[in-house]
Amino acid sequence: MMSGAQRPTANAAKNAAAALFAFLAAAVLAGTAAAGATAEARFPKPQFESRYVMPRAGAPPARAAMLEYLDVAVLVASLGAAGWLVLRARRRGGVTLLTVFSVLYFGFWRKGCVCPVGAIQNAALALFDGGYRAPVVVGLFFLLPLGATLLFGRAFCAAVCPLGAAQDLVLFRPVKLPAWTAGLLGMLPSVYLGFGVYLAAMGADFVICRFDPFVGFFRMSATPSMLAFGGALLLAGVFVGRPYCRFLCPYGVLLGWMSRFAWRHARITPDDCVNCRLCEEACPFDSILAPTPEHHPESRRAGVRRLAILLAALPALVAGGAWLAASLHAPLSRLHPTVRTAERVLSEDRGAARGTTLYSDAFRQSGQPARELFASALALRARFRKGAWFLGGFIGAVFGARLVGLSVRRRRTEYVIDRASCVSCARCFEYCPRERERVKKTRNGG
Repeated sequence: MMSGAQRPTANAAKNAAAALFAFLAAAVLAGTAAAGATAEARFPKPQFESRYVMPRAGAPPARAAMLEYLDVAVLVASLGAAGWLVLRARRRGGVTLLTVFSVLYFGFWRKGCVCPVGAIQNAALALFDGGYRAPVVVGLFFLLPLGATLLFGRAFCAAVCPLGAAQDLVLFRPVKLPAWTAGLLGMLPSVYLGFGVYLAAMGADFVICRFDPFVGFFRMSATPSMLAFGGALLLAGVFVGRPYCRFLCPYGVLLGWMSRFAWRHARITPDDCVNCRLCEEACPFDSILAPTPEHHPESRRAGVRRLAILLAALPALVAGGAWLAASLHAPLSRLHPTVRTAERVLSEDRGAARGTTLYSDAFRQSGQPARELFASALALRARFRKGAWFLGGFIGAVFGARLVGLSVRRRRTEYVIDRASCVSCARCFEYCPRERERVKKTRNGG
């Protein structure tokens, strides 16, 4: 039972998580357009004198407003169904059926767009660029799974996300990765989140959408390299539980933060844990935390000293990461087409580059003075440098927090779910002997 001293701390943490979600909701919705608004091209299409033909956009055509709000209604219903199946019904079979539905509807029917994972970039651009307004539906797809996670854990990951659902359906022979491998790879989603938000906020690129491994399958079209990437992840997913979700998905980072403070969360056992260890062996995602042994007082003191050292080093990690990223702002700024075009035009004017490129041709035919292009590029580079300080600081803080987390030893007397990483797949339920007893009594009317 939680003591009186611990309860205010837990309540404060949940209030902080709710405040974080409220801030995200206010920031994103403030940057959305009115319902039914259509997206506009950010740059006019250049008119070429050659026979060049603009390629067709790789994204699916815009859906009617009624269908878009139908998608939102289906998302809300699916989140509610997932929460009910995991928390109340505790049925793995129902979760699997909802998984199949999500792949068919949110994947193949909706072509994987818009999805909450890619909507991170729309939210970042709307937050940092006053000239951009994301559609309301995009904001809702970004916020609703976060709100649902704050209520009942990562039920969105359980069966609603088409990316996770596709991987879950191919998981046939799960194997356990070494702890150090899973821990090291588990750092990548936070780094990916930082870069995705950074490049979107700078208006450079939507890299999360560009390198979505499964959207090519949903749209039945993709470059050979992306098809190979997605195919490799699905092949790995036969043996490694949800490799994209665990080691790449940036949205999973946000969901993990919210899930730590969920109002209600999945439990392995319906009542008392008997420490049979069957759930740990059944979980393919390493999301079951085993009971901890009793630590010797000297070991506890050593842990406290190690934790104090790491906490003291945390500011240095943040500052070092910020400095390193800021020193790389010049190559990072070249990811923006304006900076890239300015450097190319300058090289051509000085005779340092042979021939021309598509971007330099488009600029010269626009009639814009070169000095305006160079001024815009310099302003963007300064903005990239400022943003890089925050990007590097974030990555340094993530690494520091992970080290601190590894040093903290929490006392556990039974097997419990790791709230941050658990995707609420319900696999552990059917392996729990206490859950089997509950199901048996329910069927017998007991």
